[in-house]
Amino acid sequence: MKNIQATGYAEVNGNNFNTNEKDETTNEHEEIDAVQKAMGGLGRWQILVCLAISLVKFPVAWHQLAIVFMAPQSQGYNCTNPPHIETKDQCVLNINGTQIECQSWEFDKSIFPETIVSQWNLVCHRSHYANFQQAILMLGILLGNITFGSLADRLGRKIPLMISVVLQLTSGIGCAIVPWFPALLFLKLLSAMATGGTMVTSYVICMEMVGTKWRAAITVLYQIPYSLGHMSLAGIAYYFRHWQHLQLAISLPSIILLGYWWIVPESPRWLLAVGKQKRACEILTRAAKINKTGAKDIPEIVRKHCLHQNSRKTASDHGATIFDLVRTPNMRIKSLAIFFNWIVCGMGLFGMTQYIGQVGGNIFINFAVSGATQIPGNFVAWWAMNKLGRKITLIVSNSVAGTAALFLIITPQNALWLRLSLACFGIVGMSVSFTTVYLFSGEIFPTVVRNIGVGTSSMCARLGSIAAPFIVSLSGVRDWLPPFLFGVFPLVGAVLVFLLPETNGCTLPETLQDGEDFGKKQQKIKQTKNFEAEAAL
Repeated sequence: MKNIQATGYAEVNGNNFNTNEKDETTNEHEEIDAVQKAMGGLGRWQILVCLAISLVKFPVAWHQLAIVFMAPQSQGYNCTNPPHIETKDQCVLNINGTQIECQSWEFDKSIFPETIVSQWNLVCHRSHYANFQQAILMLGILLGNITFGSLADRLGRKIPLMISVVLQLTSGIGCAIVPWFPALLFLKLLSAMATGGTMVTSYVICMEMVGTKWRAAITVLYQIPYSLGHMSLAGIAYYFRHWQHLQLAISLPSIILLGYWWIVPESPRWLLAVGKQKRACEILTRAAKINKTGAKDIPEIVRKHCLHQNSRKTASDHGATIFDLVRTPNMRIKSLAIFFNWIVCGMGLFGMTQYIGQVGGNIFINFAVSGATQIPGNFVAWWAMNKLGRKITLIVSNSVAGTAALFLIITPQNALWLRLSLACFGIVGMSVSFTTVYLFSGEIFPTVVRNIGVGTSSMCARLGSIAAPFIVSLSGVRDWLPPFLFGVFPLVGAVLVFLLPETNGCTLPETLQDGEDFGKKQQKIKQTKNFEAEAAL
């Protein structure tokens, strides 16, 4: 958009408007949410778009969790070369006093006819390759969050979303047909990057289209397809037990997501933030018509919105980077507090789910149950975020999860039902925290760095997810270490939430200055706005 302070004119839809005319009855610098005012907080248009976008969460869950069935740790094996009598150690054999490493194995294929482990013999001295694949998966999601989050802030939300969908489809199919394990790792990395890209871009599109009072509902409903994908993966894996067939089964449905090119529009809020008012007006006009919000002068609404935002923009808004999240004091405190809570959520949810998986029994039923336990947490989060606010909800859910984990330390090992109940409380608490911190991130970061902020936050969750299995393995050192860490970290996160402002019902910050002011004392913000309005005038 042209420099309004210098010329006194704003260009919208190809028309010039004089900003210095005295017949203006409205303060040009008052805060106006053009997107919400033009098409309403939530209507048929937003519902259709958000429902379509939520479908992306199914392949996100499938690709992220399929490793449980593709490389099951419980698959048994016996050494076949060199031949020997039955022994407990199937890796190193003692033959006539000589230690000989086993070279080939026969795998138990009663449940899974072929897995990644059995196809490439990833056991004994090669078992670290299976763990390395899990690390590659989380690393790819981490890189995808950062890469596509940055692209979405520069190129718009739609194009990076489509790139990630295409990459997810092609790399997923490639994983099923590639004959070499190193090539599989590379394609898994690309597939995970695409998964991370669809996660961050799809959520931000939904957040930027709905009104303030509907953000909590959309955030909860957006998470439910992930839990349903978690549950449905157990059924898909039950019918497609060969890992290559399962890989194709979770990759081919992404063909449907190619329809996003015709269904999903560009975010009008991003278009306004980067000065593309004409395209924003076209999308808002079409949305207002579908929502039947009545006759409105949308170009005029957009003009006033741009005037206000122009008075608050700085040169750094046009080239915002990840460093802008920590450049100013208030943004730095909020960003670091949010990042730590994302680490806690990734580590806690993934780690506590492993406690459910270690109960024993049918792997398909246990996996489905672990997904089902997250759905009640989503609805609890919906109610709590609206009634109690984002801040209190996150504090309480972190405290519940942390307390439940700490109680595991003093609970007897033979009290299986009690330990299972505490683990479920931990999962539900972390599920509520994950949903809440998702919404918190989308509301705290300003538009110009929202994708970078949410992407970096999701990256922190991946770091926590990578650390979770290693924390669980500390039980070999001390039994109390895993529940102690899973308990302390959420409690520390709850304390840091006190540093964050309440965002329930607040207008989304647009510029970097908005983000810095958000959460400061109201009197200080009011004085700053008056000074900036006088300077702009």
